[in-house]
Amino acid sequence: MEGKEKEVMEEKEFDYAAAVARLEALVARVEDPSTGIDDIAGTVSKAEDLLKKCRAYLRQARQTLDALEPEKPAGPVSPQE
Repeated sequence: MEGKEKEVMEEKEFDYAAAVARLEALVARVEDPSTGIDDIAGTVSKAEDLLKKCRAYLRQARQTLDALEPEKPAGPVSPQE
């Protein structure tokens, strides 16, 4: 496991910004023409795992926000809100 990826995954609290930065680095590596096919497969696998963690983090954040927001009535939103 590479250093940056290890830092993102081993922290007690998930660092979403670091995870996104790591995903961008993984994408750049896959897009690099000098990256071998065997390296691409491993890199894609790492990206998939990290993407799952990002999605889980975002789902949890959404649930937390939804729990904090009071119920809003259905219908058009007034400009005052």
